[in-house]
Amino acid sequence: MISKLYPRDQIKSYLIIDVVSIVFLFYIVLSSDSAPSLSGSLILLTAFLASFYIGLWFRDRYLLAAVLAGIATLTLIGMYIGPRILLFGFIFADMLGKSKSKWHIAIGIAAIALMFTIVPLKENDGLASLWSSILLPIMIIQMIFPIIVYIIRKTKNLQGRLDIANQQLEKYVQQEERQRIARDLHDTLGQTLTMIKLKSELAAKWVDKDPRQAKEELKDILATSRIALRQVRELVSEMKFISLASELEHSGKLLHTAGIELEIAEQGKPPLLSSVEETMIALSVREAMTNIVKHSQAKRCSVTLATVGHIYCVNITDDGVGLVEGKLGNGIQSMKERMQALHGTVMVSNSPHGGTTISLKLPLHHHRKGNPAS
Repeated sequence: MISKLYPRDQIKSYLIIDVVSIVFLFYIVLSSDSAPSLSGSLILLTAFLASFYIGLWFRDRYLLAAVLAGIATLTLIGMYIGPRILLFGFIFADMLGKSKSKWHIAIGIAAIALMFTIVPLKENDGLASLWSSILLPIMIIQMIFPIIVYIIRKTKNLQGRLDIANQQLEKYVQQEERQRIARDLHDTLGQTLTMIKLKSELAAKWVDKDPRQAKEELKDILATSRIALRQVRELVSEMKFISLASELEHSGKLLHTAGIELEIAEQGKPPLLSSVEETMIALSVREAMTNIVKHSQAKRCSVTLATVGHIYCVNITDDGVGLVEGKLGNGIQSMKERMQALHGTVMVSNSPHGGTTISLKLPLHHHRKGNPAS
């Protein structure tokens, strides 16, 4: 109920102060011998309350009008009772600071100054009473008060926006982190689990024909599953550096297990890559090899590493069934995201002689010769 009579957002900070101030104002006016008649006093106090109430709910030109009306009312009361009534100008000075317009605040401050100029004229020594009494610092404080309130509210609004932005950023980072973990799990564990699957199929074929060979395959499965466990630990902590050479070696074993012959050709001296760049390319190669084993039905695969101008190129070609039209899996998207993070590109196309060609291109213009990035 009270929130309909008084703004909810101000109840905690202002309600008690406003109630106490209004009670004191009513007491001073109604108990003063120099106040106008009872009806006149009630009219002035009603005008004060109306101005105060309107100022509570608005932040636009209605707030300015309410402040000006309230200051005018206090000026009239002050001319009857004396300058002490000007202390209640803090009520409207505070309201004025909540205005959205700097021009409105400037007009209100001018009205406060005018009020402190008019009321002392009623005294015997005129404006001298203003300059020689405590009224001067009170006037200065009331004139500065709206500016202080405006700055505080502006700061709170900016802090609120910053908090919202930080919350949105945190959600975005969490989402990106989930996607990264999902991508890394897919890229890293996918290949290892594919090898375990292939080894298991081989072991099942050999178990009756050649138990000794089946036993060897089971040993490989055990070793590969240990690798998978280590990869999970690494992914849970943080992505480690992955050497492109070691990844190609690992890919050779995977393809050999799947009955695919791998040929690697390196043209020229390899460039000096940062650990992040080499890791991203290695993971992209890993994903490409996993896709070849799973989907290509290929017998041969070739990897060409070359530096063309300021571009480092990794071309992966197989002689399999080629691309299925309209079907690009998560693996291709994962490679694209990794290379885009390095300002590189990924091109996937059908090979002229059958199969698929994946071309990874990384710009090297930011590298200095003989000075590897870290």
